Amino acid sequence: MRVQRAGQLNNVSVALLDDSGQPIADVDDFLRWLRLRDYSPHTASAYAYDLQHFYRFLAQECLTITDFTPVHAIDFLRYLRSVPSHHPAQRLSPVDGDAYTRDLVPRLAPATVNRILAAVASFYEYLIVVGRYPANDNPIQQQPLPAQPPLTDRHRAFLHGIGRQRPIRRVLRVKTVARLPRPMPREQIQRLLDSFRHLRDKAMVLLMLHGGLRPGEVLNLQLSDIEYGKRRLTIRHRTDHPAGVRTKSRVERIVDLHDAETLPTLSAYVLHERPADATTPFIFLVGGNGQRRYEPLSYHALVKLFQRHCTQLGIRSPWVTPHALRHTHATEMWEGGMRELTLQKRLGHASPESTRIYTRVTDALVVAEYNRALGKEASS
Repeated sequence: MRVQRAGQLNNVSVALLDDSGQPIADVDDFLRWLRLRDYSPHTASAYAYDLQHFYRFLAQECLTITDFTPVHAIDFLRYLRSVPSHHPAQRLSPVDGDAYTRDLVPRLAPATVNRILAAVASFYEYLIVVGRYPANDNPIQQQPLPAQPPLTDRHRAFLHGIGRQRPIRRVLRVKTVARLPRPMPREQIQRLLDSFRHLRDKAMVLLMLHGGLRPGEVLNLQLSDIEYGKRRLTIRHRTDHPAGVRTKSRVERIVDLHDAETLPTLSAYVLHERPADATTPFIFLVGGNGQRRYEPLSYHALVKLFQRHCTQLGIRSPWVTPHALRHTHATEMWEGGMRELTLQKRLGHASPESTRIYTRVTDALVVAEYNRALGKEASS
């Protein structure tokens, strides 16, 4: 059983093949349904790989999709917790759950297990809708969350709690570590900026650092998105990048750039370094003197040049990625006093939960209470 990918860039089709090399009909229809709903090729591919684990479990237990019940879901979770991982350096867990053994083997990370469970739950939602699953309830059971999740004291929306939509949480899930974002130190960022010889590279880094843009959003910027007079950019949802780069969020937004460095660097690149006779509207091009100088820059090229500079500076580590610059921007904005809802809007997060991870880095109230406690202790 394997996943087959065909096509290139934005025209990629994915299929889950059985042991005889034939597409599994139900999965094939489900993936086609995702494409009709305009899911990205990367998301459809992830679903295919997640369902590959599920169908391997069904084959091992001699079950069909209609035989699978909430009782079997527990066995499926146990199966996932024993599946070896392909990333042993990052995902080590004790053998057979023995916390005292020194013999460690790689297993799927808890976040990966939860993602697979979510994919199977979505698959069964589809099967129920099209009448291919006899029961009315999803075997990966779900339960509603409280209508009013807790908010920080920094901001509570005026219309908080009046929405009718009730979020859900899967009952079957693994506890995960709520990891903190890792902003890059200012000293490292300055060394990185000083190392760039090309305005293009420096402008891309500054857009992620001072604008909080995702790498895909930077690469999808077009000349018409820049408003120099208003000192801002328009971030639009695009899927037509020639190198297959896609914007993650479908929420288009305005990003103000009032710092003294980002827009001047971007303007200097467009005026003096970007090929003047280029016909493509995309801003960041391969450049140089080669045959591909007019082609828009790919995501792989951006990551490669970023890693090369970090390696030369001796600051490369697994978490130092282009996306870490966005983490740095979000953390600095929160610590500078930006409200949670405003930060969510600036970053283009669809859910406040995505923004809330930055509120755990440093809280001025916690620091103030801590200093007050130290002062009382010193005076007593």
